[in-house]
Amino acid sequence: MNSAQPQGAVTEIRDGMELGEFLRWGRDLHHQGRYEDAARAFELILGVDADNQEALIGRNRAVRCSVPRWHWEMLHDEERAELYDRAIRQAVAAAPDSLVLDIGAGSGLLAMMAARAGAREVVACEGQASVAETAARVVRVAGYDDAVGVVSKMSTRMTVPGDLPRRAGLLVTEIVDCGLLGEGILGTIAHAREHLLTPDATIMPSRGRIIAQLVESEPLHRKNHVGKLYGFDLAPFNRLSTLEYFDSRLHRHEHRTLSEPVTVFEFDFYTADARPQRTELTVRPTAAGKMHAIAFWFEMELLPGIVVDNAPGHDSHWKQAIQCLPVPLHVQPDLPVSLVAAHDGECVRFEVESEEVVA
Repeated sequence: MNSAQPQGAVTEIRDGMELGEFLRWGRDLHHQGRYEDAARAFELILGVDADNQEALIGRNRAVRCSVPRWHWEMLHDEERAELYDRAIRQAVAAAPDSLVLDIGAGSGLLAMMAARAGAREVVACEGQASVAETAARVVRVAGYDDAVGVVSKMSTRMTVPGDLPRRAGLLVTEIVDCGLLGEGILGTIAHAREHLLTPDATIMPSRGRIIAQLVESEPLHRKNHVGKLYGFDLAPFNRLSTLEYFDSRLHRHEHRTLSEPVTVFEFDFYTADARPQRTELTVRPTAAGKMHAIAFWFEMELLPGIVVDNAPGHDSHWKQAIQCLPVPLHVQPDLPVSLVAAHDGECVRFEVESEEVVA
């Protein structure tokens, strides 16, 4: 059997064809990294033999590889949910007849919040096929399938009237990572403004900003760098270290802040696009020390007065973004640090303009 889905696969299984061949097909797809296809292959078997343990495990392994585990932590983030719910209720009350578009719907939670708030028509789009299928089930079980429709497609491939009956008057989305831009929010909203929304649509979130701080933390630096250990020089392994940021909870690592937080970028989602930006910052240290990393986070204004953030110490499912310096920099209050911050529409990266380093 080749790696493409065979014609009449379900019929062949029902006619008594050897299940082992279909199991091997699913495993082969998984090993190729085609996790969505692997999940569908195992689903074919489960459609005939619902208790087949190999197929159940195979499907679950494929889903685990394609569905990030942060979904569950996000769903338990009560503050995030309460803030979005409040903003959605306010926006829907102002225009209950508006079509609501939820981009990156995940479980369908925000779409159902809109329906519960009184929205008569909601379209939830989700680009990950197995998540979209599950969201449709969640919506149906919750009793909102009369108001909420789930589209299994990236929003940038949606059209009016092909996928939306008309342009939406309210956009709700939360396609952000710990550094705000990593899930493509700038380009996605810009595309929606042009192709999917009415000219006067409400966009949620409406604004965002990225905030950064200089940090001393040997434990954080060790998460991305190595030197001499166990009698060996392992430094060449650093060619594989992260050049950009990784996520981590700052308060769980011994650290010392070396500056006040500074605003790096601000975005108005009613006008912003994904074109790269670059800015130069002068940061004055508040204490002397070794600067190992730059920690940064975001604030998102959903509607005026309703703000979601992932600042350090905040009990949010989002962690902070951490970019380590290749080599620590010695800083002191009388010597400002020159930073260059840039983003390519999806990822923020910092460079330190200084030659003074600490080995």
